[in-house]
This record gives sequence, C-alpha cells and structure tokens, in this order.
Amino acid sequence: MYKLLDKVNCPADIRGFSTEELKELCAEIRDYMIGCCSKNPGHLGSSLGAVELVVGLHYVYDTPKDNIVFDVGHQAYAHKILTGRKEQFRDNRKKEGISGFPKRSESIYDVFGTGHSSTSISAALGLAQAAAFKGTGEKTVALIGDGALSGGLAFEGLNNAGISKSDLLVIINDNNISIDKNIGAVHEHLLKLTTHPAYNRLKKDIWDRLGAGKLRDLVQNIVVTTKSHLVQNSGGDLFEALGFRYFGPIDGNDIAQVTDALKRLKDMPGPRILHTITTKGKGYAPAEEDQTTWHAPGMFDPTTGKRLKADDRKESRYQDVFGEVLLELARKDSRIVGVTPAMASGCGMNLLASEMPERFFDVGIAEEHAVTFSAGLAAGGMKPFCNIYSSFSQRAYDQIIHDVALQNLGVVICLDRSGLVGEDGATHHGNYDMAAYRSIPGCIIAAPRNETELKNMMYTASQTGGGPFIIRYPRGYGEGTEWRSSEFSTVPVGKAELMLKGEDTAIIAAGPVVNRAYDAAMEYKATTGKNPSVYNIRYIKPIDSDALEEIFRKHRHIITIEDGCIAGGLHGAVAEIAAESGRCVSVKAIGIPDRFIGQGTQRELREECGLCKEGILEAIAEEMTK
Repeated sequence: MYKLLDKVNCPADIRGFSTEELKELCAEIRDYMIGCCSKNPGHLGSSLGAVELVVGLHYVYDTPKDNIVFDVGHQAYAHKILTGRKEQFRDNRKKEGISGFPKRSESIYDVFGTGHSSTSISAALGLAQAAAFKGTGEKTVALIGDGALSGGLAFEGLNNAGISKSDLLVIINDNNISIDKNIGAVHEHLLKLTTHPAYNRLKKDIWDRLGAGKLRDLVQNIVVTTKSHLVQNSGGDLFEALGFRYFGPIDGNDIAQVTDALKRLKDMPGPRILHTITTKGKGYAPAEEDQTTWHAPGMFDPTTGKRLKADDRKESRYQDVFGEVLLELARKDSRIVGVTPAMASGCGMNLLASEMPERFFDVGIAEEHAVTFSAGLAAGGMKPFCNIYSSFSQRAYDQIIHDVALQNLGVVICLDRSGLVGEDGATHHGNYDMAAYRSIPGCIIAAPRNETELKNMMYTASQTGGGPFIIRYPRGYGEGTEWRSSEFSTVPVGKAELMLKGEDTAIIAAGPVVNRAYDAAMEYKATTGKNPSVYNIRYIKPIDSDALEEIFRKHRHIITIEDGCIAGGLHGAVAEIAAESGRCVSVKAIGIPDRFIGQGTQRELREECGLCKEGILEAIAEEMTK
C-alpha cells in the first residue's frame, strides 16, 4: 500500500501535490519499480535514475496534450506507472503484457514509439513543427541520455533544431554511463561542464559560507545562470554553437530543482537545452554501486540486492563464445581488432578490451560509424571484427553496401541477437538481416548451428579475403558442444552439411533451429519408420547450389526453416532457385511471418512462429503424407 501512488491514475492526479509530496511520490515509485522488476526483470537502472525528471515533466507539462518523447525508452518506467499502467507494469515485457518501451498503440501518453537510440530529438522536432503548423499550442520535450548523444541521428536532429526556432526543450539526462561506460567527445564535453575548476571553486566557496537556507537558494540560481559563461573558456559551448540556449547543469534527482527549472523554461521561446545530472540506479544502493550490471539485472531479492540466477545451465552463451574466440584469434593474428558500438560487455568484446585495449574500439552508439570505421581499418590492412546487435545493424545498411561491399573490404560483421530476442519485443528482434543483406553482391552470410560452428566460422572469416563476411547468431545459450577444447577448422564457404539422409521431403535449415529440425525428424522416424532429409545450409549466401540441385532431384517437398523473416530470407533464396531450376517441387516455409512479432520469452515466440520441435514435427507429418 502506498500513501500517494495508490491515488495516482494519471498525471493530472499529481499536479496539486506539494514539493514534499512529490518527493514522497518519487520514493514510492522507486520502491514499486524495484519490487516489480525484482520478480519480472527489465531495464531498471536507467529508470531509477530518471524518476524525478519524469515526475517533474508530468507535473509541469499538460500531458497528454503536451508531448514527451523518450530516447530508447530505458528511462520510461516511471512514465508508464504514472500514465494509467501501474497495474499492467507488473507484466511489463511479458507476452500479451505492456511493452518495455514507449509504444503509440499502447497509450495516448506515448506520443512516439522508441526502442533504438538517438531518435528523440528528430521526432520531437517533427512534433513541435506539427504543433506550430496546427497552431494548437502544445509543448514538446525530448528526454535523451548522454550516451544516446553519441548517435549520429542525435547530432542531425540538434543541427536542424538549432536553426529551426521551434518551441522545443531537450533535456539531457547526464548520468555518466549508458550501459557500458560512455565513450566520445560529447561525453567529455558534458563532463567538462560539471568539473570545470572555476565553476566548482566558486560553488564550494559560496556553499561553505552560506550554509542552508533561502539565501543559498537565491545564490544557487545566480551560479546556475553564470556557469555556462565560465565553461565557455574551456573550449566553447557545443550547444550554444548549434543554436540552442543552454541551461544547467542542475541536479536531476532533486524534484524541487527539476520542477523549478521546467517551470522557468516551459514558456521560453525557441530551442533550448536543460542539462541535468542524475545517478543511474538512484535510490537503490546495489544499482548505484554496479551500474552496468543493474542496467538490466534479471531477477533479484529486493531487500538484499542479491541477484537470482534463472538457471544453472552449463552451456555457453553465444556472446561468450564470440568474446573468447575473438581474443584467441587476436592472439594468433596481430591484424585482428574489435569494434563495437557501445555494447562491449553485451557482445563479449570486454575480454579483448581487458587484455588488448589498444586493439579494442568502442565507438559509442554509432552503428554507421562503426561499420565505416571498420572499413577504414580494413583498407589499412587490419582485420576488423565489428559486432553489432542484428536489429541495430539496420541503421548501417548503406555503410555495409557502400563502404564495405562495394570496395571489397574484408570486414567481419558479427550480428549478435539475431532472430527472436524475447522480452524486448519488436524493436529488438533481429528478424531482417538475412533478407536485407542477401541482396548485397560479394556478401557472405553464415549461420552457425552451435557454439563450435560459430568458433570455426569466425576462424574461417579471419582467413577469408575481401567483402563483408556476416555471421549471425541468436541471443542466449548454445547447444552444449565442447567448443573450447576443439581445434580451429575452416567451414567451406557456400557448402551445406547433410545431417540426416531421408526420402520424399527435405528440410533446409539455418542456424541453431537445425538442431530442432533434426530432433523432430528423428522423432518422426521413430514413430513411422520414415524420415525427411535434414540439411544444415550453413551459408545463406553464397548458397550451396550443388546441394540444392541434388535436393530438387531427389525430393518432392522442401521445408525451409529460419529464425528470420520468411520474405526474402532463406525461403526466398531456395524458392527462387527452385523456380529457376524448373523442377516440380513444393517449398514450404517456417520462420517469422510477414508481421511484427511482440514480446514474450524466446520459447513462447518460437512456438508462436512454429520454430520449435513440435511445430517442425507437425510440418514434417503434413509434407510426408502428401
């Protein structure tokens, strides 16, 4: 039971609260958020740090008439709790539950859907301009983290907004960390603003002499307004140069300062920036002390802060395989370097960073730059392994074509989190990489079926010449193979593997789903005495045309199986070649249908799409009895 939160069903309910009541409400929201996320995991640390900012925005602005645009959405849990989704928040990120990110179809308060970084300023500028056209008078605010400012789209939005004279407030939530430690010039600039010696000497002297009280509050306002002039001497004010009026920094975890600043800035004309300093994980000691882990900690005991293991599985995660193999390859070849757009620990590249920091490059949240930077490294004689989550790689499509493939440069692009990722939902599923990149000339696309094959495909990529060599693999655990003890061996490019010889029907599968197909085929054989052939295609491009010709000649029915979109992926490749061959074969597809898939566990979503042993067994039975 909560004294204040239980009375809040929409933002209008908090607008009569006193400052002390707002403080208490923020504490209750944190407590509720911690309790919910301890049982139902989510992105906790960022949302804990942004509670006062969210409460202050809904307190000062007339939402939902006024627009609040979140960046990524990691900071939006308090927003969901305040906007009529308090009870639904208990099922946040679950199948059929509310999304972990702002979603337009979910609430009128979610004015723009998010999930990927650096979009808020551009979207908010569009909303502000639309409001100006309509003359309806609504205000627009973009809330962006300092880590997301490293994304190129954020700069494009700032550059355009600064000359637009639009009624737009951009709030920078500066917590000194996004997921891994922030990298880049923007972060350094923000750090200078808050650590400039002149500013801090003045602040300390005044604070020591004044003590607490109204006079101190008055002088504090004077210091805040003069601060930007002091820091300009350290290299110029980036935001003023872009056309924004800059204000801050203020303590973003002090509700009184937040509401006071928002009230002052709300009706000020033109583009302006409010720089706030917050603590990621604020109000929960374990999250404050280990901010990277508590970005998304999984289940935990809310009283002790002890994280609870979901299981005691002995299999390795694919990201661990990638990290260890990359380090081993780098030890053998001095040309190998690692590049990541701000996901070093998530993809496993932190191992390379620890042992060989000079050969590790975290370029910030900037996928386009990561790919072109890797192309430059390749042009200079290096062997870059660029690791990007599959759904984020979509932003670097042009760079993969123009800067890598067109110039035949040897960049290894490892797409982590390919296929159905689970609870993060539609914004994060890596369903489109095979279909998107299959059309690129000179591109190799590999899909390992287990940990050992991933290891050997990485080795093969390190030995292969020019052009993008893409290796896609899923989030989560592998099959339990003894990959660490195995010797490196090449996986011949464009050559499939026959795993089970059968009759009438052939299964052609890519990635770990090959193992489910094999299990289903063996179960069908045990029941009926007959079985389909099962092929591990291994390479979607170049696809094994010799194997396909043999399949078409010996089988009447084909089932393609892929943890990716059916349209244009493996099914598209097989169906195209079947049509060109003139053979009379049917090609049935199992994969991601032509619609966006919501959130749920990976198991639930794979069952929904038929990408489980039971779904494959049903398809086998249907084809084999035709």
